[in-house]
Amino acid sequence: MENNWGEKLEGFGPRGADPAAPLSPSRAALIERMREQPEPLTLASLVSATGLHENTLREHLSALVRRGLVRRQQAEPSGRGRPAWLYELANDVPARSEYAGLAAALAATIARTSDNPGRVATAAGEEWGRELARDRGAAPVSPSAGRDHVLQLLEDLGYAPETTPEHPADVRLTRCPLLEAAHRHREVVCAVHLGIVRGALIEYGVDPAGSELEPFAAPGSCLLVLPPVDGDPS
Repeated sequence: MENNWGEKLEGFGPRGADPAAPLSPSRAALIERMREQPEPLTLASLVSATGLHENTLREHLSALVRRGLVRRQQAEPSGRGRPAWLYELANDVPARSEYAGLAAALAATIARTSDNPGRVATAAGEEWGRELARDRGAAPVSPSAGRDHVLQLLEDLGYAPETTPEHPADVRLTRCPLLEAAHRHREVVCAVHLGIVRGALIEYGVDPAGSELEPFAAPGSCLLVLPPVDGDPS
């Protein structure tokens, strides 16, 4: 292009708009993890969900907030201290599910009013697990098949269970549908989750004795221990 004086104008004028810089794999994975949750999350919850160090996660979140991909707001005050920051996706944010809100409210009520919140929550979870299994047409099967059915139930509920051939009874739960509620009322929410597993095992004719759940056992997962069955590696 030339101006009125015949001089070339290369490099002059505005530049074309640059496409948005692509997200790093870590930030893209963080976006996907947040998309799976029905409610805004605290930094502590996201540390548990992603396995990232708090400082690293804070850096990623700040960058995503600056790009307009994540929205940050303070939680309602509760007790002493500054309210925590809550993070959620700014675009295509899934609506907070009624289930998540109800579950969080029930967990808070049980924790506040029960003399033994864990026992009450486990019993409630067992009833729920039995009902979920019955809805799937559960009937007594071999212990190995029963365990497989329970793993499929956990997959469908959104826990993304992972096992290894070397330790099939040790299940990593890499997702939590109620992550924020679990952080606030761990004794109740995690006991309900364990109860679901035990109740479903019963409906499939499997003795649930020995099943345990260790919340936040490792970065990015909880550890569910299922009863061993014949044929498991020793």
